[in-house]
Amino acid sequence: MIQIGNTIISLDIFEKKFCCDLAVCKGACCVEGDSGAPLEEREAERIRENYEKIRPYMKPEGLAAVEEQGFSTIDVEGDLVTPLIGGRECAYAIEEGGSCWCAIEKSWSRGESSFRKPISCHLYPIRVKQYQNYEAMNYDQWSICACARLKGEREGVPVYVFLKDALITKYGEEWYEQLCYAAREIETGKIKFRR
Repeated sequence: MIQIGNTIISLDIFEKKFCCDLAVCKGACCVEGDSGAPLEEREAERIRENYEKIRPYMKPEGLAAVEEQGFSTIDVEGDLVTPLIGGRECAYAIEEGGSCWCAIEKSWSRGESSFRKPISCHLYPIRVKQYQNYEAMNYDQWSICACARLKGEREGVPVYVFLKDALITKYGEEWYEQLCYAAREIETGKIKFRR
C-alpha cells in the first residue's frame, strides 16, 4: 500500500493493466450488477440540479424509474446509488450504436450539464471506501471487464494511467503528480514491497 495524504492506495492500481474496450463489452457495467452506481451525497443533488438537461437523452423506462424511485435511492446495503430499471439496468443508461452509455455524460459532453457522471463510474475499476480518517482505494476485478484487462495488458496501460482524468477530477493535479512519482519509484525499485 502507498499513502498520499489521507488516501491509502493498493499496489494493484500501479501494477494491474486496464483499458475499457467498449467495442467488446458494449457497456455491460451500466446493466450488470445487483445495485445502482454508488453516489456521493453531493452527486445526487447534482443530478437533480442538472436533470432537465439530462432527461431528454434518457429512455422512457429510465424516466419512469426516476419518477418512481427518485434521482437516487438507497440499496440493500444502505448505500446511496442510482435507481435501476427493473432491478438491473441503471436508470440513466442509454443505448447508442449497439452499446450502453450514460445520459448524464452525454448531456455533459454536449456542454449542457455541469455534472459529468458519478465518480464511482468514472473511477472504475477503482473502488474507494471511506473510513473515519482516510480513504482506501482498491482495484476491483469484475468478470465483465475481462476484455478491458486484456486490452490494458496488450497496450501496457496501468490502471492509474487509464484513470488519469477521473483521478484528477476526484483528487486534483498535485495529488496525481504524487501518484505518478510513487509509480516511478516502484517501477525503478526504489520502493520495495514484500508480497
